[in-house]
Amino acid sequence: MNALPETKALDLELEAGWLTIWFNQPESRNPLTGKRVTELLAVCAAIRDDRDIRGVTIRGRGGIFCAGGDLKMFRSAFQGEANRQEIIDMSLQAGVLFDAVNTLPQLTVMAVEGAAMAGGFGLTCSGDIVIADEAAKFSLTETMIGLTPAQISPFVLQRLGAREGRRLMLTAATMGAQEAKSVGLVDAVVSGPDDMNAEIARIGSQLMRCAPGAVADTKALILAIPNMSRQQQMQAAAENFADRMVSDEAREGIASFFDKRKPKWAEE
Repeated sequence: MNALPETKALDLELEAGWLTIWFNQPESRNPLTGKRVTELLAVCAAIRDDRDIRGVTIRGRGGIFCAGGDLKMFRSAFQGEANRQEIIDMSLQAGVLFDAVNTLPQLTVMAVEGAAMAGGFGLTCSGDIVIADEAAKFSLTETMIGLTPAQISPFVLQRLGAREGRRLMLTAATMGAQEAKSVGLVDAVVSGPDDMNAEIARIGSQLMRCAPGAVADTKALILAIPNMSRQQQMQAAAENFADRMVSDEAREGIASFFDKRKPKWAEE
């Protein structure tokens, strides 16, 4: 297992192959500050090739998920402290972050309590599974302050499709947890921290039955095939399947089936 980086803007908890990443600035609504973005990128880089880490939860301290970009940093830019190229570079770094989370080989769970606004909404869309507390609120607020949901727009459309994505990005409408579930943003709605913890544990228990390499390769295929022609999809799927068939995990998985035992990765 690779060592996790030292972080100040994030609290990291690793237990039994599951990493919880906490945003730890609830007094400011857990914004995506430059430091937090840099540290989250470092964590993603550190765990990307680590199959001992099976799943990742991203969550906010203080019952608040993430209010999006750092408005103090935005205000400095408006006051002339950043030129256009510096703003472009800042936006590009945000895009790299959302892509890094979206493509993590591990299963990613977004545990949303309180507000998931703007970039926090975009981060939610980059996860595999979204759990929301019943009191959670979601909104793409950029157009309300004269901005655009620029780097998060591909992930919003990926999660919600063009119809809902366009409506929410253009109108900045606020959704509660149940509406977010009805449009496909949220997978499960829970009531309170205990229920949230129980739902994460349930997902983790199910995931531990799955081979970590197979999960990573399946996720890679899921992300790749939408941008391929049908012929490319078939070829990529065939090569992906062949690589799995000759893997140690597949040998172990098939052997365990015939031996009527759990595979090694599912042993308690």
